Amino acid sequence: AVQRRAGRMTLAVLKAGLQSTLQGAARTGLRHMGVPWSGPADPLSMALANRLVGNPVGHVAIEITLGRFSATAQQRLHLALTGAEASATLDGAPAPFHTALTIAPGQRLDIAAPARGMRTYLAAAGGFVGDEILGSTSTYLPAGFGGRDGRALKAGDTLDIGPSAAPGASLPTPNDLRPYIGSSWSVRATSGPEISVLDKPGRAALFEQSFTVGRLADRMGLRLEHPQLDPRSDGKMTSAAVFPGTVQCPENGQPIIMLCDAQTTGGYPRIAQVALCDRHMLGQVRPGDRIRFLKRTPQEATSDVKQKSALLRAWMPDFSFT
Repeated sequence: AVQRRAGRMTLAVLKAGLQSTLQGAARTGLRHMGVPWSGPADPLSMALANRLVGNPVGHVAIEITLGRFSATAQQRLHLALTGAEASATLDGAPAPFHTALTIAPGQRLDIAAPARGMRTYLAAAGGFVGDEILGSTSTYLPAGFGGRDGRALKAGDTLDIGPSAAPGASLPTPNDLRPYIGSSWSVRATSGPEISVLDKPGRAALFEQSFTVGRLADRMGLRLEHPQLDPRSDGKMTSAAVFPGTVQCPENGQPIIMLCDAQTTGGYPRIAQVALCDRHMLGQVRPGDRIRFLKRTPQEATSDVKQKSALLRAWMPDFSFT
């Protein structure tokens, strides 16, 4: 059922950019019913934004794709920006990322387009209020539910913010916890169940060469180009489970990496799976970027996520990789 709570504070959207949505916790435990996770494309950046304003890491924030977002406060608010860094200002004065910000009534926040990375996260103390569907307020655009009426935000929207005690003194995000945002990416990955559709040179290319991200890149997935692989099949199979981070290989040899809004089953060979500890990076990859898979065994990938989780929980005790 859709539930709305009366917010005590509000933020008015002046410009919504290419695609801005309300995202919070993922819808886990429902994939057997055909319900994707949704949630933030870059959950680590969203968690860091919430941490800065004193929220639990899964509180609802605004995910802003490629910037060009503007809003004005109607009450005194405490905000934070993380993710793809761009020029941001409060009434023309610089508004830095990875630190708590206070915006006075009537002040205007402007976020330009980032030079690198795909998504910026805006958190507010108390969290944004939206429609809760199937245990989550996250927007799932393909089905049109969650968030703000199941759609992207638009100019003129007024967003309620839940109650929260004013955060105390907040330290900036430690430098060694700020996620890398660039144009060349290396992500750890394990072999997939159908890796055998690639011959030895193909498997070597998968884990030893860098791929260029094509123009088809959104919350559903990333299509990779150059080099093309040569699967020893028609690229099709009986549908099987896929998850965010699954790398499929169609018959054209251009792999597809599933992201947070991806479907729950797929009919292409699953040649790899991006490790849980690095999956958050995929939400910042944009067309034209380069990406390389670093081969890991399942045991190594498990150890990696434990080590990275321990590092992050020293700063965010309630954080966990989904």
